[in-house]
Amino acid sequence: MDRFAASHGPVAEDLADGGVLLRAADGATALMKAPWPADGRPGRGATEVDRLASLATQERGLGLLLVRKGGYAVAAASGATILASKSGNRFLDAKATAEHAARIFNDHHIEYIVPGGDRVLVEQVLAQPPLRAFAGRARLAFLDVQAPKTAALARAAAEACAVRITVTDPPD
Repeated sequence: MDRFAASHGPVAEDLADGGVLLRAADGATALMKAPWPADGRPGRGATEVDRLASLATQERGLGLLLVRKGGYAVAAASGATILASKSGNRFLDAKATAEHAARIFNDHHIEYIVPGGDRVLVEQVLAQPPLRAFAGRARLAFLDVQAPKTAALARAAAEACAVRITVTDPPD
């Protein structure tokens, strides 16, 4: 917020479109959205930005499911911390991937699914019987993952927990 204000002038905060909208003196806007959907656990603070920052730092149970034809990576995470994971680099077998994910997810508190990689394959894996209990969980933003490997899980967990910011430049 400070950097945005330094570039665009004084800023006013408003609630808009499921997030906090910053309106700068020059007409630029920045829409900031929490990584989690509204679920009755609001953030604390004196301003909307403070509450958004507080909300974003709350630990949430994440089930990461990253899949592509050439492999998969699944993990349970608490916020950006990976608790357990499994990955493989063979041609994707949706049922086997679902079984690995279910073993990991069942041992942890999973509130949200974090999908990434190939959208069609993610849906195929979530449709498998071992993941039926998790298929209806709220999903966070779909992540662009080129190589679903163990190293990608830490980046995916951190990205899933990040505040999303969309900046619109001032009109000419």
